[in-house]
Amino acid sequence: MKIRLFAVLFCLVALPAWAALDAALVRQLADDDSSVKVAAIQKLTQTADPDTVRVLKAMADDSLYVDNGKVIIVEGDQAVDAASGKPVSMPETPESVTVNNRIRGQLAEALAALEIFDTNRTVRLASAQKLQSKVSPAMAPLLARALEQESDAQIKALLTLAYAQANLGNADPAARMKAVRALAETSSPAIRNVLLPLTDKAGEPDNKVRYAAITAIKAIDGRLARAENLARVFSGISLGSILLLGALGLAITYGVMGVINMAHGELLMVGAYSAYVMQSVFRAYFPSAIDWYLPAAIPVAFFTAALVGVLMERTVIRWLYGRTLETLLATWGLSLVLIQSARVSFGAQNVEVANPGWMSGGIELLPNLMLPWNRIIIVGFALFVLLLVWVLMKRTRLGMFVRAVTQNRAMAGCVGVPTARIDTLAFALGAGIAGLGGLALSQISNVGPDMGQGYIVDSFMVVVLGGVGQLAGAVWAALGLGIFSKLLEGWAGAVIAKIVVLVFIIIFIQKRPQGLFALKGRFAE
Repeated sequence: MKIRLFAVLFCLVALPAWAALDAALVRQLADDDSSVKVAAIQKLTQTADPDTVRVLKAMADDSLYVDNGKVIIVEGDQAVDAASGKPVSMPETPESVTVNNRIRGQLAEALAALEIFDTNRTVRLASAQKLQSKVSPAMAPLLARALEQESDAQIKALLTLAYAQANLGNADPAARMKAVRALAETSSPAIRNVLLPLTDKAGEPDNKVRYAAITAIKAIDGRLARAENLARVFSGISLGSILLLGALGLAITYGVMGVINMAHGELLMVGAYSAYVMQSVFRAYFPSAIDWYLPAAIPVAFFTAALVGVLMERTVIRWLYGRTLETLLATWGLSLVLIQSARVSFGAQNVEVANPGWMSGGIELLPNLMLPWNRIIIVGFALFVLLLVWVLMKRTRLGMFVRAVTQNRAMAGCVGVPTARIDTLAFALGAGIAGLGGLALSQISNVGPDMGQGYIVDSFMVVVLGGVGQLAGAVWAALGLGIFSKLLEGWAGAVIAKIVVLVFIIIFIQKRPQGLFALKGRFAE
């Protein structure tokens, strides 16, 4: 008994690491006929043998050779028999196995299919995802076997779709019908393209299956359309958050001083270039912490833009209060000065501001609906800034003074409010908020000297539509304009959408000049 047990253990230890494959089938991989090679690849794939992966990978890497009728794998200065895995002597003149594009495509598909049996979940998941775009009917048995032993819910769902695609080529109409119904539950454009040939009589002879395919495509189209509309709404919210950051500062300065600041867009530019400068500083001196340049740029963007705003107010704007046309022309001149200063300092071309690593990627809600992290964070950042501004305006002495000057400057001055100082502080606050808007804008748009020009008109529209000096009005107007613009762009294009929005605002202001939210108080009357 002991001798027999010892013999069994010896045999187990002595077994080779490479179990022998069908030698005749392996020799077919070196056949001159591509169809024979394809058939051999498919048959080897059905075995789901780990050694098949080695052979097919060697073939894909052009490491498969023929020597005296025997197929071998050559790796460096070593050679092994492809079927048995046993070492062989290095041949003097091996003949390389020809692999054309058709064979390479078949190999890629086979290797992806065999990876669904890998012990590593990440490898299996990647394999199942690859199979969503291309799967042949011959892989159906292999996928059925993989489905039986797969326990991960996410991978199993992907394999179910791949199995259904493979069964679209099944000779049994009932199997094809079941596959179509399974695929009808998806929202993938790729699956829609797979089902499209079945809507024609040449692609699907069975009427019931063909009608089921047509119904499935209609259902998928409906879900894709809804996902596209959701993507436009989210894009509109993202645009609205940028407009909000730009319009908040403008609402404060316009409400307090009545100044039409045509250089407000350039304050956005100052904030964006602050992000670029901090990125350059971190790359030069703190390369290991480059992902944290953006939080460090927040105070820099705010105070730099605020300082520029103070200089503008102290040197030019304070001398032009009450003279609307002169203020408009003067601030337009200041915008040209700031644009040229940026060109001199940073060049006329756009500069590159990269997203930090933690802002890369996104949340995939549907196959055609991805919410990027950079836009999600920008929306959250805009809401955070809005909260801080609300606290400042409603819960601080400065905010009380700003609201008093906005509602009735003369009366505020009579009761002791330092209106001149409030003008400067309000302009600095508005400019600083615009700088934060430019910082956010740098993460989703090009940063260049002219970037602010595209947002000044939209920011003014937000202020006018929402109501002068009204934070709630600015929020609703910014989000409304952002979403409305993006939905219109998907329907009529960007230019027509801009025109329609402008006409709508003109008509709205004619009917309600005070905007969505009117000022309260004796001055408003």
